[in-house]
This record gives sequence, structure tokens and C-alpha cells, in this order.
Amino acid sequence: MEMSQTIEIKRASQLKAKPDPDNLGFGKIFTDHMFIMDYKEGKGWHTPRIVPYAPITLDPSAIIFHYGQEVFEGMKAYKTEDGRILLFRPEKNMQRMNQSNERLDIPAIDEEFVVKAIKTLVDVERDWVPTKPGQSLYIRPFIIATEPYLGVRPSSEYQLIVILSPVGSYYGDQMKPVKIYVEDDYVRAVKGGVGFTKTGGNYASSLRAQTKDQSRRIGL
Repeated sequence: MEMSQTIEIKRASQLKAKPDPDNLGFGKIFTDHMFIMDYKEGKGWHTPRIVPYAPITLDPSAIIFHYGQEVFEGMKAYKTEDGRILLFRPEKNMQRMNQSNERLDIPAIDEEFVVKAIKTLVDVERDWVPTKPGQSLYIRPFIIATEPYLGVRPSSEYQLIVILSPVGSYYGDQMKPVKIYVEDDYVRAVKGGVGFTKTGGNYASSLRAQTKDQSRRIGL
């Protein structure tokens, strides 16, 4: 599957103020634009575009809300001392997204085209790439099932969306070793399951163990 479509760019009429570089946090601040591409059965992936960052509107019966058919990826862009912007092996992230797509029965993406779209979006938002040590521009591509339908089957319609967020270290203190808690009761991966995929259900199923650990730490 190959795409040769032109990426339409619609720039925001009003840009956001850039955040304080000393207080970025993680995943709380988002740039001025996002990438969107649609899928329809019989038509394939189509209408790739960069548009102003804004809420999306979905039918309440969209399959994503009821059956969780979605996948996502995560990667980062970095700015070098000479002003270049670098991505670390984005083609590998797209390969993994297609592995997740296959398991969740989502149509495959053109990996090369989506890498091109991500690079185009990052270039549009190049002023958002932070420059301090430990900081980066986090890139979140995701695909959601958008068909309005209540029934257990793959969707016939999807959206691929890419959003960007300037971030610091995920854990705050990037030089401090991360502590782990080994959980025996709540698991997300079993033979034949979806534990190897990047899908929201894997992360939702881990939240109870996280809450359990937090309660244990404070003695509840």
C-alpha cells in the first residue's frame, strides 16, 4: 500500500504562547497543529491534512468508545546545537504501529507516508521543540475506530491523528533510578492476547495495579 497524496496544511490563525521551558512537565501542553487522515472501507486512507489543534467530534456510538479498537505510538523529536531537528528511527515506530494494527484488525498504514507526515508536522511546529537537556517534543500518533455502530466487528471507518507535546522527563527527576513494583494479581499479557500491542486497553488494565501500589506505599 502506497500513498502519493499531498498533505494539505491549514495554519492556525492565532498561535499559542510558548510554555515556560522550566515547567514543561509531561503530556500537559500541546502545540498549535495536528495531523489527521481518514479511512473509509472501499476508499482506503485519504485526505491527509495538518490543521489547527482542536477537539474532535465523534458520534456517541463510535466503535472506539464501546469496543476499544485503537492503537497508538510514541516517539520524540530533538533539537541539536546547530538547530537541526532529529527523530530517532521513526520508521521502526511505524512498523510497530502496523503490528498493532494487524492484531486489532485495523487497516495497515503506509509507513513511509506517515513518517513523511510526522516530519512535515514537526517542521511546521519546529519552534515548539525545546532545547534544554532532557527535553524533547513528544510525538503521539494514534488510530481510532470512528464508525457509529453498536456491534462487535471491526470498524469500517478510522482516523489517524498525530499530536505533539513539548515535554521534560516523564518521571521528573531524570537521573533518579525508577523503582518498580511487581504485581501478581493483575496482568495485561497472556499467550494469544494483545499484550505486545500499543493499545489503550493494555494501559487501562494496568491502572488497578498502579493504584494498589500507591495505596500500599501510603499504608491504606
